[in-house]
This record gives sequence, C-alpha cells and structure tokens, in this order.
Amino acid sequence: MANFNKILLMGNLTRDPQLSHLPSNTPVVEIGLAVNRRFRRQDGEQGEETLFVDCRAYGRTAELINQYCRKGRPLFIEGRLQLDQWNDKDGNKRSKHRVFIENFQFVDSGDGSGDDSGGGGGRGGRGNYGGGGGGGGYSDAPQGRSAPPSDPGPEMGDDDIPF
Repeated sequence: MANFNKILLMGNLTRDPQLSHLPSNTPVVEIGLAVNRRFRRQDGEQGEETLFVDCRAYGRTAELINQYCRKGRPLFIEGRLQLDQWNDKDGNKRSKHRVFIENFQFVDSGDGSGDDSGGGGGRGGRGNYGGGGGGGGYSDAPQGRSAPPSDPGPEMGDDDIPF
C-alpha cells in the first residue's frame, strides 16, 4: 500500500516565532498558524471557523522564519503531519499533531499589515524556500524523502544556500 503525508496550509502567525537549538546546535523554530475557513450555513448566513496549528521547522528554514516572520504575518507552508507523544508531569500519556515544515513561502498581506519588507535574498515580500519547482528554493529535507523529526537533516552552511 502506498503512503503519502503532505500538508499545505496558508494562514497568519498567531505569535512571534520561538527559536531554540538542539544539543547538536541545529536551530529549531516553533510557530502557531491560524487558518480561517469561510462557509455558508444551511440558513444562508455566512460562517467562519479558525483552525490553530502548531508547526516546527529545523535548520536554515527555522532561521529564515525566525528572522523575517512576526505575529500576524501571512505564511504559506508545505510539510508533513507528525504525532508528538510524551508523558506529562503527572505521568499521563499525552499527544498532539503538529506540522513539520519542509518548505515555506512568504505571502504578501495585501492590506499593508505585517512586515513585508523582508523576504530574504532581495525577493521583497515574497520568497519561495521550497525544494524543487522552478524557484530554485531551499528545503532542509533531503530530496525524495523527508527527514524524521529526531533527525532534522545535515547542517547547512551559507555556501549551501542556492539564493
């Protein structure tokens, strides 16, 4: 049986990115993403719901997100869904789903809110940091497969970045 784990989300950051480092000194960033869905109810009224998603990125991707993104900034992410499991302080088993960010793209807000002056590499408010495609982008995941959550991939230097 074939398997496929790919998720695409576009939304706004719910908080400033939180950068930390693994013992191997690999950067890790945690972000929250709010994704809105508008729909029409059976009674004809407009409805809206918001989904809050926790996301994590490693390596150069983590550094770029931390450098250029702030709360409220729109972001398009591509990644995979992963399940984190742990025992809380009372010994209870806990778990939650999170998105492991493999690629991302800055999205112009269109309404002037947020800081769209960044973008890295002279791309203005837009930058595609996805692997593959015509953008010559960047991804921490090796081509053809994704690194497991405990192995974020090889350390990358500034000379390894294609933009």
